[in-house]
Amino acid sequence: MRTETIESPVYSIGEVAKLLNVSVQILRLYEERGLLVVQKSSGHQRIYTEDDIARIRCIRMAINEQKISMEGIRRIHSLIPCWEIVNCPPEKRNDCPAYGSHIAGCWTYEQKNTDCASRDCRACKVYQLSSDCGNIKKLIQRSLSISEYKDSSS
Repeated sequence: MRTETIESPVYSIGEVAKLLNVSVQILRLYEERGLLVVQKSSGHQRIYTEDDIARIRCIRMAINEQKISMEGIRRIHSLIPCWEIVNCPPEKRNDCPAYGSHIAGCWTYEQKNTDCASRDCRACKVYQLSSDCGNIKKLIQRSLSISEYKDSSS
C-alpha cells in the first residue's frame, strides 16, 4: 500500500523492508533504540519517507560495513552538539537531559521545560542533519573547533 503526498512519497513498513532487504522487526528495533523517529498515519501505521529510507541506509552501512553496533550509533548521535545547532542559550542547557548525557541523540529524550519540548523531532534540524552519514562527523568536528576556539581565547 503506497500513498503519495505532494511533499514526498510515503511507504509502508513492509515496502521499506522489501526495498532495503531487511526485516520488519529490524525497522521496529531501530525505532525502539532511538535510531529512527517514525511517522504514524491516522490509523497508527508506520509510514516512511525518502528521508527515512536514506537514514536507514546510513544505519545499515554503519552496522554492516563499518561494524558499528546500534549502541555505538546511539553514542555517536549523542555527540552531535544539538544545543549549538538549535541555538540553545547557555543558561537553559543544564535543564536539557541531552546536554549532559552521552547515551543517545537528543530526539530520544523526553523534553520537559526546555525550548525543545514543543518541537517535532522529525522536523528538527538536528535530527535531519544526523540522517546524513558524512554530516555527523562534520557536526562533531564543528563543535570541537568552536570549543577549541573558546578555550584558546580565554
